[in-house]
Amino acid sequence: MSELYERVGEGVFAIDAEYVRPRMDASHLLVSEGHAAFVDTGTYFSVPNLLATLGALDLDVDAVDYIILTHIHLDHAGGAGRLAAALPRARVLVHPRGAAHIIDPAILIAATRAVYGDERFEREYGDIVEIAAERVDPVEDGRRIVLGGRTLEFIHTPGHALHHLCLFDRDAAAVFTGDTFGVSYREFDTAAGAFIFPTTTPSQFDPAQLHDSIDRIVQCGAASAYLTHYSRVDGIDRLSRHLHSDIDAFVGIARQVAGAPDRVARMIPLLFEHLSARLDQHGFSGGAAERHAGLDGDIAMNAAGLHSWLSRRNA
Repeated sequence: MSELYERVGEGVFAIDAEYVRPRMDASHLLVSEGHAAFVDTGTYFSVPNLLATLGALDLDVDAVDYIILTHIHLDHAGGAGRLAAALPRARVLVHPRGAAHIIDPAILIAATRAVYGDERFEREYGDIVEIAAERVDPVEDGRRIVLGGRTLEFIHTPGHALHHLCLFDRDAAAVFTGDTFGVSYREFDTAAGAFIFPTTTPSQFDPAQLHDSIDRIVQCGAASAYLTHYSRVDGIDRLSRHLHSDIDAFVGIARQVAGAPDRVARMIPLLFEHLSARLDQHGFSGGAAERHAGLDGDIAMNAAGLHSWLSRRNA
């Protein structure tokens, strides 16, 4: 692995966005016949790594045709404006529901500050640079684009967020899934393969939509998925079964404590217990400290998302 990037597929490079901890957040660079595209950007602080990777691969900034955002949560899209400013030819492709919020990010910034607080916002996300409207291209479900010798198809995949899309690379039988196909950290890999679980973060988690979107990803026929958290996983059928099962388990935990005034706090240890038991079944031998280090951040956000889902249901 290079200090900047890792080649994870034919013409596909995972770049560590250096968000929170190593190998938590990836931007993927696709390269085909001298043309390039970024899928997700990380944060404002991630952009120097993305640009340095272009240089390391002997690609000029004019080689980048597209900046593709799976959704506009700031660990995926916070660096889009800074990156677009450095890539004068690149068009920014995004779900129609997200387009207005990268052109004028004021509402997005305010909402993120409300969730994380000002200090954490400044530390983790930095500046959010607006993007000129004429450079932003809202993409409809089923749209196809060509990148060099690759044909790429956009698939709208709500469940994690209403403004979420995935990108299916027909030529490589691979799909770039953002957060729809869960998270899978490489430190939890075992001889059984990748360990995966869903992300149910605020504020638009919807279990029925997420089940449907996972099925749609499987039905593409992809052999591999490139997750933003973190990069390539194989064995889509097996992983999808775990995701479906976990969504139901997470919802069951949320319903179990729905009537409690401190239901978020009650959910957190139950979610950890569930995922830790799954790690045991997966053959992971790490102890409690390693498990908490890899899971606690996601569990806290998942509990908040489940709470938000219950609230929308008046539960």
